[in-house]
Parts: sequence; structure tokens; C-alpha cells
Amino acid sequence: MTAVRTTNFPHEVVAPGHGGIGESPLRPDGILKVKGDFAYTSDLWIDGMLWGATLRSPHPRARILSIDTAPALAMTGVHAVLTHEDVPGRKVYGLDHTWDQPVLAFDEVRHHGEPIALVAADHPEIARRALAVIEIEWEVLEPIVDPMAVIEDPEANRVQERGGITRHQPVRVGDINVGRELAAVVVTEEYEVGIQDQAFLGPESGLVIPTEDGGLEFYVATQWLHWDLTQIAPCLGLSEDRIKMTMGGVGGAFGGREDISMQIHAGLLAMHTGKPIKMMYNREESFFGHVHRHPARMRYEYGATATGKLTYAKVLIVLDGGAYTSATQNVVGNASSLAVGPYEIPHLEIDVYGVYTNNPPCGAMRGFGAVQACFAHESMMDKVADALGMDSVTVRQANAVSQGSKLATGQIVHAPMPMAEMLEMSRAMELPDALDASDIRNLPGGASQTTHGEGVVRGVGYGVGIKNICFSEGFDDYSTARVRLEIVNGEPVALVHTAAAEVGQGLVTVEAQIARTELGIERVVIHPADNGVGSAGSSSASRQTYMTGGAVKTACEAVRDRLFVLARERTGTHKYLQLVGGKIVANNGQVIAAIADVLGDDVIEETREYHHRPTTGMDPITGQGDSHTQLALCVHRAVVDVDTELGLVKVVALDAVQDVGKIMNRLSLEGQIHGGSVQGLGLAVMEEIQVSGGKVRNPSFTDYLIPTILDTPTQKLEILENADPHAPYGLRGAGEPPTLSSTPAVVAAIRDACRRHGGTGNITRVPVRPEDIIRSS
Repeated sequence: MTAVRTTNFPHEVVAPGHGGIGESPLRPDGILKVKGDFAYTSDLWIDGMLWGATLRSPHPRARILSIDTAPALAMTGVHAVLTHEDVPGRKVYGLDHTWDQPVLAFDEVRHHGEPIALVAADHPEIARRALAVIEIEWEVLEPIVDPMAVIEDPEANRVQERGGITRHQPVRVGDINVGRELAAVVVTEEYEVGIQDQAFLGPESGLVIPTEDGGLEFYVATQWLHWDLTQIAPCLGLSEDRIKMTMGGVGGAFGGREDISMQIHAGLLAMHTGKPIKMMYNREESFFGHVHRHPARMRYEYGATATGKLTYAKVLIVLDGGAYTSATQNVVGNASSLAVGPYEIPHLEIDVYGVYTNNPPCGAMRGFGAVQACFAHESMMDKVADALGMDSVTVRQANAVSQGSKLATGQIVHAPMPMAEMLEMSRAMELPDALDASDIRNLPGGASQTTHGEGVVRGVGYGVGIKNICFSEGFDDYSTARVRLEIVNGEPVALVHTAAAEVGQGLVTVEAQIARTELGIERVVIHPADNGVGSAGSSSASRQTYMTGGAVKTACEAVRDRLFVLARERTGTHKYLQLVGGKIVANNGQVIAAIADVLGDDVIEETREYHHRPTTGMDPITGQGDSHTQLALCVHRAVVDVDTELGLVKVVALDAVQDVGKIMNRLSLEGQIHGGSVQGLGLAVMEEIQVSGGKVRNPSFTDYLIPTILDTPTQKLEILENADPHAPYGLRGAGEPPTLSSTPAVVAAIRDACRRHGGTGNITRVPVRPEDIIRSS
């Protein structure tokens, strides 16, 4: 059997000029992707492979009384039909050692679309038909779908044995009764965030190949190869050394690939049939095959003095995690620690709950709990400003954290955080031109011709987001890198090997930039990401440039040190040495020797782990703790045109100010800020999975809407570089913060337009619906 197009790397990363840190060399995968030559996991193919498919529950909650697979097994071209009885090892898996998600449902299904049975067949259409004839006898049960009811009575609303509540994290600072006495105004509101989907364009897919020794080779699209392995191996009854994991081409992730999807299922079918198995979800199945952003119900109460200083905050956030744990416990930690955002508030009473329901499972998505909180705390800052008759930017500046401030958890902001200045920069950015109604595409509704400018009002709004970077709450976060330096055709070449997932963020480009900078060479080759090297952790939490970048930097430094030892031995120099342009250079600029001449036929290879500074867990009663490694800020100003009669919105501008510590690659960075901003725009005005009675009603890109280029406004960027002394190169993770602040900025602008039209502007839910606008105008 011959595998075809199973990976896109190793790939040499070469660009004009040096292409080091601070420059913007070409992405090694960029041309391939633009030309359509990049191999995603859905493109994998091997001779003799079978197609796997999954039977999923049509019910959000039901007992399985019997399963009859005989009709499917009798079909020509069907090689296997498996149920939970065929799982050779542990029957459950899960993130963060929770182990509560069944590989295949047994006894009871707990959400719409839960996997029940697997089929392997010669052709995907045969597999689909086989699924249709599997007979299941059900006892349909009433689903538990109200997260607030779970909070009120967790025992009566128990979805699984763990109980109703995944995690409750309180935060207590001072005395809110004292804060109430100091307040000149008190404002309260309830907010809601709908279920957002990651909506990555590459559906879940992969290829599993049996090996001659009884092991398996996985080619999958994931965000963390080693954690996949930790879950896969026990379920398949194999030791981890019998499984090879290789990263396939990833068509986007945004958190949705942190959890297992088809990996264990394809492994089961490959073990059972002894043949390679390919699985690929269609778009509808993809909506059931991964977790989503947690919907939230939130209740906020703020007090402030007459000058706008906040005196207290009382907060309740309820996050619906759906049927299984996934990342909910950590999402609760983030939401609670960042519940009131980047503001100094002396008295706090915060309670954040994650609960189980029979709604779709929710877990990691870009922003990870901070998105929901940000929508609420920024809406509250506007509400405080309105109550006081003050400018909303001024109120934010009056309460802004800065270097030396304490966050809600008591954590000190040790690095620069010029939030007040960033807000001023945002306010000073040039506003877009006035509405040009001569081109209908400029109007809300666009070419649909739903309006010709009647009732269109422009509004402006602001939002500030603060996001933790890297893993938190005492997690020993680390990444591993192996760097090999050798001479190839007379030139020094570095081979960089990590297990880090390139999910579109440009990590492979940055890895090469770091190697060029640290080793002073031009040619860098990126090894395929696999488990032949130690864990790189997850491509999440905006951590990979920080963590894997730190690991590559550290490994390069170790290689450089060994090269310097060789240089001193072979040239007799004792000067301080540097690597520049393929040369070994003394500190005074004297060229000592070419790297190629010193290294010769020798090879230097070093493997290093990089760990960030320690963090602590949150106190279970007070929530206090030094729980985050790093924090990053983004400020957005949105300008929108709103048809107040039809409830239509056009976002005209979505400008951002972000502090990134150090610009590693400006082009990639701008892409991250633009992309994150538009994802937040989607949550603000269009993206929502519709769930009724636990059933997903819109699992398609026809009915689940995401922003296109026609919905994407101009975006001016101001990028600051205030170095974090704890981070490699002083950088700050940059991918998530713009996703936070763009949503409340857009909604604030919609509210502003509604008020300019004479309405209340009281919009408390995202995504904003036309009826919300009409009602508040």
C-alpha cells in the first residue's frame, strides 16, 4: 500500500532577506494554500483504505434499549459495524482527566448527535446506507435544557453521575455592602450570549493505518497531538509507544479541535478490520462532531461614585457546558478571574458556574470564557457612563488597570499595561467617511435592496478586552523543541522539530524566524509535527509563539553554545562570539570563521523544554491566586450603520489598538487581529447555533451564518510593543484578545445608533437580532 499526500512537511522555510524576528517572511504553506495544493486531512488517501462513518443519536436524551447491527453487517461492501461492546479498552475519554465522554454511547445518550455505532465500508455512500439500517429501540426521556434550573436544584436536574454542576468558582474581595454605601449610582442588568460555533472550514477528518507490529499510525487534524494520544491509547487498549501520531493539514481550529472527534473511532475500525480507515465528516456532522462556545446567562450589578469610580460589582455567570465536561472547568476559571475585566474595583462578589445539561457539549473556543464576561462587563461600563451622564471612554480610563494594579483575583499586573493610553489612541483614530447611500452595497442589507437609506443611523461604540495567555491555575505548561544544525551542500541548515499544531496561525513561520535569528543562518527546515518529539502543548490560549517559540529559542541557544565550543577549539579564539549571516563573528565584528568550516561533517542536535513562570490555582472560596502567566489587552472602536426600522446592521469600521509586547511577524500578527475581530463581529450580529429542546436546528452554513468578505469592514490597527519581561523576546500572545473586545464594541455602537434615533438602546443579548434593534429604537 502506498500513502499519497499524507503531510505537507518537512518544508524548507526560505524567504528573501534574513527573515528573522520582526520581519514578515513568506509562509511556507501560503503558496500551497492559495494554489489549492495544500493537503488537508480530508485529502488523505492510501491504497486499500476503507471509509468509516458514525451513527449519531437523533435524541438529546434517551435510554438505549437495544441495538441491532445485523442488517448493516449483511450489506455488500460493509466490513465492520461496531458498538460500545467492541471498545477493547476504556469506554470513556475526555479533556483534563475528566474521562466522562463515551467513545460510543452505552445505556443512555445525553445530547443530540452523540455517537452510537460505527461502520467501515468500501465506499462512503455504502457506509452511509449501512448506518440507516441499524435498528435502535429507544426510551426517549425529557431533556434537561435550562442551565438556571440546574443551579437552583442540581440534584433534581442531574444529567450524569457527576451531578449538575461542573465547577463553581467564587471570587470575593472586600465587602460589597461597603461598596453600595459608597455608590452614587447603582446599575443592574442581565445579559445572554448564544452558542457560537468555531465554524472552521476544514471538517473533522483523518486517516489511521494499521502497522505490522499491531500498532497504528494516525494522520489527524488536531490542536494537541500528545493529549490526543493520552486519550486514544487507553480506549484502544494499546500502549502509547504502539501509536504514532502525525499532524495532517489543519483547516482551522479555534478551539474546536482540542477535543477528540473521529480519532478513536477510526482507530477502532482500523484495529477491527486490519485495514486503513479514512473518516471525514460532512458539514452537518461537523456541527455535532465538536464542542462549541459556552452559552452564558449573566447577571451584573455595579456601583459607582459621581465621578465615575467603580465601588463594587456583584456578578453571576452561568455557563452551559452541555452533556460532558470537556474544558468547562477551565472556562469557568477564566470567566471568574476575568469577570469584571481590566478595571480596579475594590469590592467584589463574583460567582461563576459551569453546569451539565442535555444541550450540545461546549468547550474551548477562541477567548475561552473571557468572551462571555467581556460582553457583560463592557456593556456595564457603558451603562454606568449613561447613568452618570459621562463619556464611556472617560469612565473606562478612570477605572483602568495599569502596571502595579491588582486584578479581581489579587494578581498583580507586573508588565506594562497602558490601557488608558490605548483608549485615548482608539478615540483619536480617524472616523470613516459619512454614509454614502449612492451605492446600495454601503447600506445595511447591501445588495438585497432592503433599504435605500431610510431610517439609517450611525453609531460608535468601544470595547476593551483582557485575556490570559498560556495555561493557568498551576498547570505546568511547557513545550518541547529539537533543533539540529548540519551542513548540507556547503551551507548550514537547521531542522526544527516540534509537535506543535499549525492551525493557520503561522507558527511554522515564526519557528523558522526564531531559528534564523538565534543561529544566524538562512536555511531552516520544519520537520513534520508528530509525537517523535516531546509534547508542545495545545495550539490554544494564544500560547504557541510564547511556549513553542520559547522552546525553539532555548534549543537554538543550546546548539549555538555547542557551536561556540567547537569554534574555540578549532580556531583558538577566546573572544565573545555571535552568529551572523552564516559566520561566527566576534563581538567587535571580526569574522572568526564560517559556520560551515567550523562544523564540517559534525552535527549538533539539542532538545529542550520551555516552561513558563509558575502560576497558582484559584482559592476555592475567595478566588484569590496568581493564576495567570500573562495578560494581554485589546481596545476596539466600532462604527456601525443601523436601519432602525428594519433592524439591519452594517459594521462600517472595526478599528483596534493592541499591545503585543514584541512584533514577531507583522503580517501574521495583523492577520490574527483582523481574524479575531471578525470572529467577534460574527458573535455580535449573526452567529448562533439554534437549539430547541436540546436539538440543534441549524447545522449548516446555509442557516448558521458567519461573516464573509462583504460583512468585513475596514480595520485600522495601532500595534504597541510594551515588552513583557517574563516572555521570550518580550512578546504577548495576540490571537485571542481581539475576539473579546470586538463583540461589545459592535453592540455598543448599535445601542448608540438606537439612542440617536430616540430609542432606549437596551440590547442585552448577542447575537443581536433585528427585533432587538427595532424594539430598542
